[in-house]
Amino acid sequence: MRRVGLVGAGITDCRSRWVEATYWNLFQQATKATLEDAKVTTDEVDSVVYGIYNDIFEHQAIPESSLTGIIGMAHKPGVRVTSGGATGFYAMRAAIMEVASGYSDLVLCIGGEKATDCFDPVSKTQTPMVIDTIAKSWDPFFEYPLGATASDSYMQVCMAYNDNYPNDITDPEIRATIIEMLCRQGNRNPYGQRRDEKVTKQQVLESRWIIAPFLRLLEVCMYTEGAGGLLFASEEKAKEISKRTGSPIIWIKGVGAANESYNPGRGGLYKPLHRIESDRIAAERAYKMAGVTPKDIQLVELHDAFIAQFMVTMGELGFVPIGKTRDLVEKHIMADIRELGENEHPKKGQILINPSGGLIFGGHFVGGSNMFSTWSLRREMINRSIRYGLVHGTGAINAVFGGAVVFELE
Repeated sequence: MRRVGLVGAGITDCRSRWVEATYWNLFQQATKATLEDAKVTTDEVDSVVYGIYNDIFEHQAIPESSLTGIIGMAHKPGVRVTSGGATGFYAMRAAIMEVASGYSDLVLCIGGEKATDCFDPVSKTQTPMVIDTIAKSWDPFFEYPLGATASDSYMQVCMAYNDNYPNDITDPEIRATIIEMLCRQGNRNPYGQRRDEKVTKQQVLESRWIIAPFLRLLEVCMYTEGAGGLLFASEEKAKEISKRTGSPIIWIKGVGAANESYNPGRGGLYKPLHRIESDRIAAERAYKMAGVTPKDIQLVELHDAFIAQFMVTMGELGFVPIGKTRDLVEKHIMADIRELGENEHPKKGQILINPSGGLIFGGHFVGGSNMFSTWSLRREMINRSIRYGLVHGTGAINAVFGGAVVFELE
C-alpha cells in the first residue's frame, strides 16, 4: 500500500441558500479553489470521486453525470459515493484507497449539496420538504409513515445512552457551554455559514425544546448549500506539488470505518441503541493503522449533528470516558479558542475541537461536510504546527455509519 498525502483543499461559502448558484456552479467553484490551492491543472488529475448524498435535493437521478465535463474531468474515471451523513467520509476513503492502491497518482475528491432547492407548496418554505426528503432514508414500511426525522433518529441513541449513563449528556449548562465555544470558533471561519452570529450560553438555554431534555433549537446542525474539494496524491506526486506550493504535506496515517446494523436490539446482528459502536470501531481501526492513541491527537474535526451526540461521540473516539463526557467542560479537555493565539498549539491534555465551527456553526452540506472539516483541519494543523489530527464522519439512521481518518503533518 502506497503512502497518501493531502496536498490541496478548497471550499465555497457555506450558505443557507445559494439563490444565484446551481449545484453545478458550486462544484465548479470548489474544483477551481482546490486546484488553485495545489497549483495543479485538470490535466494532472487522474480521477474524481464525488460525494453527493441525495438525488432529490439535486432534482436529478445521476447528478454526477452532469458535473464531469463542467469541472474539467471529461475522459477520466469518476465514481459517486452516497452514505447518508457519512457521504463525505466515505468519498474521502474511496479517493485515499485509489491512490494507496496505485491506480491513480492524483485524485480529486469533491462533494456538495443544494439542499434547500426543495420546496413545500403548502407552507411555502423549504423545511418540510427537506425533512421529508431525509425521512425517505428510513424504513419505508413502518418508520417513514410515522413521521421519522433526523432528530428522532439521533435522540433515540441519546435517550438510550442516558438510560445507561444518567446525568452525563442531560446537563443543559454543559451543552450550552460547548455551543458557545463552537460559536466563537465559527466566528473565525471566513466561509462559515453563521460566522457573523453571536450565540451565548443563555440564548441556548432559552431556545425552544425540540426533544426534551436532550435537544434545543440552538443545539442542532444546519442545512447548508455549498461544496468542498480535496486532492489526494501519491508520495512522489505529493512531494512535487509541495515544492510548487511551499505548503507542507498532510499525510494520511490511518483510516477506519464501520457500519452497524440498521435494526436496534440485542446480539451481534443488531445495533445496541445506547452506544455509537460504529464510531468506536472506526476510530480504533484508524488509531491502529496510524500507530497512535487518542492522547497523541490534539485537533479533531467532529461530525456534530447534535450536541448531545457530539458528547457521546467524543467518548466513543476515546477522548473522554464513556459516561463522563461532561469532562469536556468540567476538566477543560475542550480547548477554548479564546485562550489560544492564532497560531498556538493546544495545551497538554487539551483538544481543539471543530475550529471550523463544526456542522452547527460552520455548515453541513451533507455530501461534502467532511471535506469541509478536512479543509479546516489542514489549515489548523499547518498554522498551529499540530502533528496529529482526526476527522470524524457519521451518518444514516441512529448514526450507524462511522468513519475516522488520522492525519499527520509532515
